[in-house]
Amino acid sequence: MPALTREQAWPEPTIKAPTGNAGLPAPAPEGGRIAVFPRRELAGETASTAEKRQFPFRLLSFVVVVALPTILAGVYYFLIAADQYVAEFRFALRTVEPVRIDPGSILGAAAPSPVGVDSYAVVQYIGSRDILDDLGRTLDLREMFSRPDADRLAQLQLPVTIEELVRYWKGQVDAFFDITNGTIAVRARAFTPDDALKLAQGILSSSERLVNDLSARARRDTLRNSEKEVHRAERRLKTALARLSEFRDREGLIDPRKTADATQALAGRIRDDIVRAQTEMATVKHYMRADAPSVKMLEARIQSLQTQLRSIESEVTDTERSRSEVLSRVMGSYERLESERSFAEKAYQHALEALDRSRVNADRQQVYIAGFVQPSLPEEALYPRRLHMVGLIAFLCCAIWLIGAFIVHTVREHL
Repeated sequence: MPALTREQAWPEPTIKAPTGNAGLPAPAPEGGRIAVFPRRELAGETASTAEKRQFPFRLLSFVVVVALPTILAGVYYFLIAADQYVAEFRFALRTVEPVRIDPGSILGAAAPSPVGVDSYAVVQYIGSRDILDDLGRTLDLREMFSRPDADRLAQLQLPVTIEELVRYWKGQVDAFFDITNGTIAVRARAFTPDDALKLAQGILSSSERLVNDLSARARRDTLRNSEKEVHRAERRLKTALARLSEFRDREGLIDPRKTADATQALAGRIRDDIVRAQTEMATVKHYMRADAPSVKMLEARIQSLQTQLRSIESEVTDTERSRSEVLSRVMGSYERLESERSFAEKAYQHALEALDRSRVNADRQQVYIAGFVQPSLPEEALYPRRLHMVGLIAFLCCAIWLIGAFIVHTVREHL
């Protein structure tokens, strides 16, 4: 084989001289040689390598943040989570008393009534410890919420304190008061249909007992206050009558006013007799002597009538007589006692009328439960909502992953 020359062994690379603005070849630099560079784009190669490095990291983060939690949630809800049955019932509180309209309201809104207050009280009672104590007399709630066929995440882990049982109870029983129509809706969850029905029936019975107790207590309080007023007025009237009777026994007068009126009437008749006797005596003196028997008889009659008149008038106003004999002195005491008796009698009558009104109002304000949706035995488990929960977890994980990816990309762009 013939030997190759240096030019054949190492050919010179073809170099395209740079051109100027007008398309003419640019002048060569001093020395006559132009630098030669390889045809590789370093910037493009670096970006491609960075993308290849970022792709496994993004895939790994997506698997850890999104795929793995979603798969775990699906395994739990579709393979492990136990069915939970719901028994729902609805009722409302009613009263005989009509709804009161506030006349000062612009829209004529209904005034607050005891029914609304009692409805809120029932809702709070359903979520309190008191209902657990009431239901504990007939139902074993700890055993009901810790069934062996329930999963460990949903069941009640024994042993538990009453505070832990109350927190678990609030997650299993939901009570809501709809103020727009005045109804109360209660949903009770359990791991078997029979337990859900028993739980709902127990809650309804306990709520009815609470409402009856509240109504009876309000009625007793109203009647007790009215009865207290009647007893107070009755004692006052008895005291006034006793004082008046004591006064009559002490003074010997039944009614000083009537006695005074009778005395004044008698004094008036005596004055009339005196006037007639004086008139008759004056007539007789015209034709008889002063010592005539008729004149003497008339004078004696007039003197007797005048003495009787002075005696009667002294019984009313004479200060020299004893207190029991002078009507003017006992009239003041009697009028005070009689006024107190009259006022006590009127107060007693008003108290009796108020007691009757309180009894009528207490009967009208009696609150009772009107149930229109009764608890029934559930046939299908409504909880857990498997597809809904798995979809929700997947959505939240995707949102978290996208937010994290956006934050990482923003930080790299700034760096």
